[in-house]
Formats: sequence, C-alpha cells, structure tokens
Amino acid sequence: MKKVIVIGGSNSKNSINKQLAIYVSGLIEGIHIEIIDLSIIDVPIFSVDYKIDFGIPEEIIGLNDSFENADGFILSLAEHNGSYTAAFKNIFDWLSIINSKVWRDQPMLLLSTSPGVRGGQSVLEHGLKRFPHNGGNIIGSFSLPQFNDNFKNGRIINNDLYNNLQVELEKFQKILKS
Repeated sequence: MKKVIVIGGSNSKNSINKQLAIYVSGLIEGIHIEIIDLSIIDVPIFSVDYKIDFGIPEEIIGLNDSFENADGFILSLAEHNGSYTAAFKNIFDWLSIINSKVWRDQPMLLLSTSPGVRGGQSVLEHGLKRFPHNGGNIIGSFSLPQFNDNFKNGRIINNDLYNNLQVELEKFQKILKS
C-alpha cells in the first residue's frame, strides 16, 4: 500500500490548512496516510551554530526517515505575511540540510487555504516555484478561498471548488497509483 505524508503547514492546533490536507487525503482510497502535525514538533530554530554544537534534533531525523519512505505528499501551506509560516519554514530548513531533495521527487499535491478571498495563493505560488528545487514533483495544486464559507461539516460545500479539487486530485492519484 502506498504511503502518503499529509502536512498542514502551520503549528496551530486548529489549523485550517491541516483540516484541508486531512480532508483531501481522505478522498483517496487504498493508501496509508501519515499525518505530520507541526503543532507537536518542538525543535529549535535552525542555525548552523546549533547544528555544529548539538547536531540535528531527533525529531527531525525521525521526520526525515518518514519522508524517505513516502510515496507521495499532500501539503497545505498556511500563509503568514504572504509566505510560509515560521514553523513550517524552520522544519523545512532542518530537513533540507539532511537531504536537499526534501520531497524526494515523489508526487506532491500542493494546497492552500485561508479565511480570505485569495485562499493563500501567495504562499502557494512560493511553494510552486521553490519546491521543484527541493525534489518537489508537483502534480497538482489547489487553493480554497474563504475557508469559513466554503468548508463546513468537514468538507468543501462549494460545488465548483470541489470539482476543481477533484481535477487536481485525479491527476495526483493517477501518478501515485502508477
């Protein structure tokens, strides 16, 4: 069974991006899902000095091992000031010193959402440009605007948005299952 790592790119316990990522992963049948919850990963801010003095945190080594065994990634990026959250960027930085191909050239479905009308499109654009340099084989992307209006009772209620997601999800599933 294929293993897909699911990440909401925020350390908020109630992250709407975590909710979206988990929801989308639940739409795929026949896969093993490993949810990475950034709210429980407690690592120091990356610095070369810390790495030299103390090494790589065990949490990062374990996370890297999980990435090494993944067949795909579903990542929903939260947006802070137009870019990644500090929590996501810190973990990404730590992982990239172990293996610059953080995403291992595995299929990736890249998502974003926010309460606003743009749905985190700025951070989504950052990921679309950056992650291919780090082994991101981005198969599809989807932005859900106005999360609080379009996501109710654990699902997307706007039919047009749901259909747009399905198009991206089908591309991802096709590559994942091949």
